[in-house]
Amino acid sequence: MAQFKDAQQSAQVDGGRVVGYASTFDREPDAYGDVIAKGAFSNSLKEWEAKMQDGIYLPLLYGHNMTDPAYNIGRVVSFTENEKGLLIEAEFDADNEKAQYVRKLAQEGRLYQFSFAFDVKESGETELEDGRKANELRELDIFEVSLVQIPANQHAQVIEVKAQKIGKRNNAKDAQQLRELLDKLQDVTGEIAEAQSIVNGLLETEEVPPEPNAEEEKPNAEEAKDYSALIDEANQLLKGRTRK
Repeated sequence: MAQFKDAQQSAQVDGGRVVGYASTFDREPDAYGDVIAKGAFSNSLKEWEAKMQDGIYLPLLYGHNMTDPAYNIGRVVSFTENEKGLLIEAEFDADNEKAQYVRKLAQEGRLYQFSFAFDVKESGETELEDGRKANELRELDIFEVSLVQIPANQHAQVIEVKAQKIGKRNNAKDAQQLRELLDKLQDVTGEIAEAQSIVNGLLETEEVPPEPNAEEEKPNAEEAKDYSALIDEANQLLKGRTRK
């Protein structure tokens, strides 16, 4: 199954994420009269962890719609059972308009509950603290998680909706702007390099004394002698400083 893993790595783009409880372990029966036992997802989650190593992910759907690919809006990237329930984090598809609209609804608090599709592996009757009887789901095989308007379990809610990471928007308009910016940077870089070359050339050029003007007064012999003496004195001082 390595082909799935390679494909998801090459197409991975951050379109924002959602965090929340796909299910809870509250002892309040849901709309179907069920309660879920702690640890009910344990075996199924272990199987999904193994599948993720091959690039196969638990899908995030909208409204349990399994027939239209556009409603397959993302994937669950992490999950854990804690004292409260099944905590998940899922990422939205960046290039799916429906996924991004669902993310917008979740950000605005207009869509804030979860549900999930499952198969019952083990269940049985249980008595609640108030004496009522309920059907307890003790082991479940989970197939997908959905963002829904009306879940069976009213406690399965969104906790946080995370925005996209900057720089990964996979947008044609953004790509064009980046190309134009790179062209401008290349032009500026060329101008800077040319200027630097000129400056370097000036710094490396030895200063050439100007030709003596015929009208200017030439140094007399006495001045030349004094100048020569100064050079000799400087050389002697240098030799003294370098003597070991």
